[in-house]
Amino acid sequence: MSKILVLYYSSYGHLAKMADAVAEGARSAGAEVDVRRVPETVPAEIAAASGFIPDHSHPVLDDVNELAGYDGIIVGAPTRYGRMSSQMAAFWDRAGGVWYQGALNGKVGGAFTSTATQHGGQEATLFSIITNLLHFGLTVVGLDYGFQGQMGVDEVKGGSPYGATTISDGDGSRLPSATELDGARYQGRRIAEVANKLAVPSPARETETA
Repeated sequence: MSKILVLYYSSYGHLAKMADAVAEGARSAGAEVDVRRVPETVPAEIAAASGFIPDHSHPVLDDVNELAGYDGIIVGAPTRYGRMSSQMAAFWDRAGGVWYQGALNGKVGGAFTSTATQHGGQEATLFSIITNLLHFGLTVVGLDYGFQGQMGVDEVKGGSPYGATTISDGDGSRLPSATELDGARYQGRRIAEVANKLAVPSPARETETA
């Protein structure tokens, strides 16, 4: 089975909850899953003044070289003016050596995000993440329409064929809904299913299973 990394950044906790749901979905497909967050780059005093919620729910992944140890990488970041947050961008900007080595070529990836409003740049942000993943050689799996929960206008909800999303409201008071979390689980499961089929056992894993 595959080994999946759910890598996210969250200022107010919404993406942390979505990351847990993505991981739950991936585990349901039999994958081994790690959930990690990227380092905070905002100075502590500014983060406090902005009301950032300190995130201790998952350990920080600081060494970009660890990316190569996974068969699938699912990246979650909130939108910042229609693109991924600077914290997530800074992490990938340090991974030039990983790119140069082609260490992620042929692996599986996906993206998820959050915005304050329904029209706050969700799809543009997903594309900014997906663009990075494609440059690193990953095969991207989105939130296909097998997840019917993203259809219809009966309620305020995120969801896009490019990845799972949630809407937080301007003051961050709206937490991911049941539908949005289900979408994250669905995408996590689909990515793990694809990674399970494409994963090539490493010598270490072959030894462990021999």
